[in-house]
Amino acid sequence: MSNHLGMYLFGVIKANAECKLDTVMLAGEKRNVTLVSYQDQAMVVAEAPIDIYEPNRENLKAHQDTVADLMKKTTVIPMSFGNVLESKKDVEVFLKRLYKKFEEIFPRIENKIEVGLKIVGDKDWMTEQASNQKDLAEMKQSFKGNKNKVTHYDKIRVGEAAQKFVQSIHYEFEKEVFQPLSKIADAAKSNEVIGERMLLNASFLVDVSQEEMFDEKVNEFHEKWKDKTNFKYTGPWPAYNFIDIKIKAEDAS
Repeated sequence: MSNHLGMYLFGVIKANAECKLDTVMLAGEKRNVTLVSYQDQAMVVAEAPIDIYEPNRENLKAHQDTVADLMKKTTVIPMSFGNVLESKKDVEVFLKRLYKKFEEIFPRIENKIEVGLKIVGDKDWMTEQASNQKDLAEMKQSFKGNKNKVTHYDKIRVGEAAQKFVQSIHYEFEKEVFQPLSKIADAAKSNEVIGERMLLNASFLVDVSQEEMFDEKVNEFHEKWKDKTNFKYTGPWPAYNFIDIKIKAEDAS
């Protein structure tokens, strides 16, 4: 790891925000978290080695915990994991370059939290649903005891029918769960699902004043589907999925 210390970036806050900054465990050492200001904005940083940070559990937790702690105290525009600039001067240049963009983002995320909802179908329920699909069940039945005669084309047909079935369940959850929740939220994103049993992978930006109503709606859906699916409801997080800050080399030079 490099001996040269740079500035590890956590997020941007208002320079006049009243929040006590703590220490963070980064690159194997406890480091002070400080501010680098430009006009009325400030970047929350820690002096740490200039290096490529492995997104292992320890490093990710250090980053996320620091940003989450800031979020409890003030509005924060989170930086993505692992960004380090060479010097305090570079951080000031970066803030100056993106000042207007940050100024636009602050009112969009003030008093708002991000929550995530993943819904995964129960294996037995999914199997039962698939067996209720007439075309899929008929195809599979016709292959029973006839395995040697199953052609590559037959397998493709079964695969397509299975895919169609999974898409129909995704669509059902988009309509039944995602759309009503997105009406309560300020903004919503239906992210790509991972694996065949994931039925919804969504992020929501929720105004703090609507948080209770949103939670109640999630609980209502959970009650309805709890015997057939597993809900993973996470947050509150800073608005990672609803702001687009990509650090480019030219922003800090």
